[in-house]
Amino acid sequence: MDMKAYIDEAESALLHTYNRYQIVFDKGEGVHLYDINGKEYLDFCGGIAVFALGYSNEAYKSALKEQVDKIIHTSNYFYNVPAIEAAKALKKASGMDRVFFTNSGAEAVEGALKAARKYAYLKDGRTDHEIIAMEHSFHGRTFGALSVTGNPKYREAFEPMIGGVKFATMNDLESVKALVNDKTCAIIFETVQGEGGIYPATKEFIEGVRKICDEKDILLILDEIQCGMGRTGTMFAWQNYGVKPDIMTSAKGLTCGVPGGAFLMTEKVAQNSLKAGDHGTTYGGNPLAAIATATVLSEYEKLDILGNVKEVGAYLYEKLDALAAKLGKGVIKDHRGLGLMQGLEFVNPVGPIIEKCMANGLVLINAGANIIRFVPPLVVSKADVDEMIKILEKCV
Repeated sequence: MDMKAYIDEAESALLHTYNRYQIVFDKGEGVHLYDINGKEYLDFCGGIAVFALGYSNEAYKSALKEQVDKIIHTSNYFYNVPAIEAAKALKKASGMDRVFFTNSGAEAVEGALKAARKYAYLKDGRTDHEIIAMEHSFHGRTFGALSVTGNPKYREAFEPMIGGVKFATMNDLESVKALVNDKTCAIIFETVQGEGGIYPATKEFIEGVRKICDEKDILLILDEIQCGMGRTGTMFAWQNYGVKPDIMTSAKGLTCGVPGGAFLMTEKVAQNSLKAGDHGTTYGGNPLAAIATATVLSEYEKLDILGNVKEVGAYLYEKLDALAAKLGKGVIKDHRGLGLMQGLEFVNPVGPIIEKCMANGLVLINAGANIIRFVPPLVVSKADVDEMIKILEKCV
């Protein structure tokens, strides 16, 4: 079938919950994607910050193929070696103490929220605890994750959400303090807001929230699903600040394409929250997803992914700054981000620009109507940045 025929077939079979770009991708290599007609695209989307190692990494492919020939699934009634190795590597990379593997980022958030509420319940036996989240945040589409997502348009058709959630303003410490009371059991936010427009936490904000949590025995949950796994130049974005969460969530680059995620916690939280029977998953931590995680973490070290993010991320920032200055405030309002997670905020909606970039062989995505988001594979080079800037400027 040709491209249009495939798209027509998809539109007649798939639930229409996405307004997809009119491209059918067939394969990938490095930082490039190829559609079914063989057209090449430079990818600055990375499967929405998923393909950290780029496409067709040989060690990753070999590990998955070997695991398929052994065993893919056993259930969590039993141990499996890949999950044990993945947990060990993830603990080392994060400095956290306990790991629960999930199938997605949203499930990781669900588990984190349950752990926080159980922690509070075991302290005082109450079931009226509250969670403080941030406006303009995004944590996922399931009910718990959606309940702490600070964008009403995602929630309103599915009300009522889970109760006891209040929304503060990101990087406004006073707005958080105004909501804290004796029912507050957790404060959750993305260390760098992604869907909400690429807003990194300020040092003063994250340190201030950590202090509040320490003083009142409130759990700090940091969502690292998009900004974690090296994307900002440290393995997890909170490591840029030296502020450790009580619970953190991870996914996307954690498995680099195989469905997977995790929530991690300190030993203190682990010993005083979820117990046997409180939480579970059929597929989470299965050998296939686990070998993906273990291999990803191994490849990060071998390829010095963090070093590349720091170097190329700084270069990308310089080039986007220069482009913003060249085009002027009448076109681009702002540029912000960390590492290889950056955004350009335009005066007008960016949809037409992204469409034109696609036509010219560059894959970009938005973060809100007026923001182009840059989240390429973490193996991207300076030459790739130069090519991207050339196409983007032409299309703008």
